[in-house]
Amino acid sequence: MVRRPLPGAAVPVLLDRAGFSYGTAGGRAQVLADTSFMLEPGGFAIVTGENGAGKSTLLKLVLGEIRPSAGEVRLFGRDPLRFRDWGRVGYVPQRTVASYGQFPASVEEVVCANLYGSARRFLPFGRAERRRAREALDAVGLAGTEERMPGELSGGQFQRVLLARALVAGPELLVLDEPTSGLDEESCRAFCALLAGLRVRDGKLAVLMVTHDLERLSGLSADVYRLAGGRLQPPAYLREVARA
Repeated sequence: MVRRPLPGAAVPVLLDRAGFSYGTAGGRAQVLADTSFMLEPGGFAIVTGENGAGKSTLLKLVLGEIRPSAGEVRLFGRDPLRFRDWGRVGYVPQRTVASYGQFPASVEEVVCANLYGSARRFLPFGRAERRRAREALDAVGLAGTEERMPGELSGGQFQRVLLARALVAGPELLVLDEPTSGLDEESCRAFCALLAGLRVRDGKLAVLMVTHDLERLSGLSADVYRLAGGRLQPPAYLREVARA
C-alpha cells in the first residue's frame, strides 16, 4: 500500500494511525490503537476520557516522552523525540500550588525559567528576560505579582503563572494537561475567559487540552475528542457535548 504524504512543518500536531502498548507479565497491554488526529494552526482540540483511557499517553507521545509502538507522531512535521525547537511549544502541566509552595523562586523567576534551555537554567536572568516575563504576566492578568512567591498565590493565580510561563517564549502550540483541576468555580471561569481571550488575540495559536472537566468548560469553543477503549472517537463540538 502506498501511504499518503504527511502534512508539513506548519501543522502543529499530527498522529497518523499511532498506537502505544507496553509489556506486562501476560504479554502486551494496548493503551492507544490506530489513533489519527491533526491539529492545525489556530485550532482548539480537547481530548477527554475516563481515567486510564490513554489521555496522558497521548500527551507523552506528542511531547516526545515516549515512542509510538505503531504509526507516526509529528510535532511541526518532525518526530517529537528529535524535535529541538521547544520555544514553539508552551506546556502547562497538571500541578497544584503545593508544587511550587516551597520553591525558592519568585513568580517572575518561575516565568523567566521557560526562556532558557537546561544548559542556562541556573544563570541570572537579564533585563530582556524579565521584561518578557512581566509582559506575559500582564497578559494573564497578574501584573504586579512579579516579586511574590508562588506559595503566596491562590490556586487560580498560580495556574495563571504556569500559563504565563508557557506563553513567555511566544509559542505556536499550547498544550494544557488538566488545567482546571483543583480550581474553584470562579477561578475556572476566569481561566476559561482568559484562554478564550488569548486565542482571539492570537488567531494562529493552536491549543491541545487534556481534561476530564468538560462540564465546566462549556464557555469555550473547541472540538472534543473522546478516548474510549484506546481509540479516539470522531470529534464533537464542545457545547453539544456539554449539553449531552
